[in-house]
Amino acid sequence: MTLRLKINLIVGVLTLLFTAALVAREFEDERQSVQEEVVAANRVAAQLLDRLVWQYSSQGPQWLLSYLRGTGRVRSNEITLFDGAGQVLYRSPPPTYKPGRDAPRWFERMVSPPPSIQAIALPDGTLEIRANAGRAALDAWDAFKTLVGECAALLLVANAAVFWLVGRAVRPLARIVQALNTLEAGRFDITLPPLRGTEAAAIGVAFNRMTGALQHKLESERRAALAERQLEENRRLTRWIDGRLEQERRSIARELHDELGQSVTAIRAMALSIARRAGTVDADSRAAANVIADESSRLYDAMHGLIPRLTPLVLDRLGLEEGLRDLVDRMRRSHPDVRIEVTVDMDAVPPSPDAALTVYRAAQEGITNALRHGQASTLRVRLQAAGDAMTLEVVDDGRGLSPGWADGDEHHGLRWLAERVEVLGGRFDLAAADPRGVRLSVRVPLREPAEAP
Repeated sequence: MTLRLKINLIVGVLTLLFTAALVAREFEDERQSVQEEVVAANRVAAQLLDRLVWQYSSQGPQWLLSYLRGTGRVRSNEITLFDGAGQVLYRSPPPTYKPGRDAPRWFERMVSPPPSIQAIALPDGTLEIRANAGRAALDAWDAFKTLVGECAALLLVANAAVFWLVGRAVRPLARIVQALNTLEAGRFDITLPPLRGTEAAAIGVAFNRMTGALQHKLESERRAALAERQLEENRRLTRWIDGRLEQERRSIARELHDELGQSVTAIRAMALSIARRAGTVDADSRAAANVIADESSRLYDAMHGLIPRLTPLVLDRLGLEEGLRDLVDRMRRSHPDVRIEVTVDMDAVPPSPDAALTVYRAAQEGITNALRHGQASTLRVRLQAAGDAMTLEVVDDGRGLSPGWADGDEHHGLRWLAERVEVLGGRFDLAAADPRGVRLSVRVPLREPAEAP
């Protein structure tokens, strides 16, 4: 049921109740009026005819009969004259007022007073006076019909006017419902024009404000989803590029180790052989051969120092724990004046190759930065695995990071490391150590996100 119909029904019922009360009041007034009229007329007629009995006794019955015939019908009374044998000598004629019409019997019974019959005894007969409210009831019925008709017309006109006015008043609600249905259908750009009425206008303003906020939120979510997809694509691309770089580095490192390393070793061996054969016969040839052997040895050492920087082949052979210890040992040999402590607490579950390589690179980057930029004298490296993740901490006592390091052109390695850790679903943290220095913390899952259960 619509709001318009509900309001119209409420107003209609209230108007109907008011009209019914008005009609009931008018009906009661008509009933009392009819009863007063009939009772009064019957009393007057009875008193008048009772006095005529005295004249009847002196002048005879013909005089009374002639009087009654001359009088005719007395309103609201029916007069009947009986002789001594009970024969009707006279009966009041039919009413001439509104002839041929009568009020409905139910209405006449409701408005008429109780039946009243008065009999006056005569010397040779009886005069009977019977109250008859037919004409008074008919008058009341006509007035009642007029009132009911007017009330019905008024009720009809009032309800029609209310229906039209309510329809005009709730017309903005139909626009609001239509806008809500459009919004439900998925069109979020719908707006309402200015609506008539204080409440409707306020609802329209609130609706437009809501749709505006909804559009803004949806646009923000769309941009966030797009940015998230782009970020995920960038992460995949970064991971793919890192994988390709590691493959190339590994390939170059193996080439250096297997091909170039063997060649340099062969060159050194041949140079030493030439030096032994030359002996004391050809001092210049022996000196040149020794120079070639020394340079080959230095080239071999430089090449082996370059290989771990390209890719830690030791991870493939010995694993992360030994690879980390090997890195620390090499750093100790190259920086004998720096104290480097290493603690490894790994369980039996080996990390994935990407996780192991990321942690190794984090340790390599942290130690290199502490020595190169921080001028540290003491470093503490700690690797711990617990549950489904492992954590690496590198703490130094150096000068610390410069202000605004993240926005500058330096420390590209740290930003690359943070992105690599994020791709693996881990956490990267770089903060000042107490009382000085830098604390690098990296936490990565032991297994890649795609392999996680």
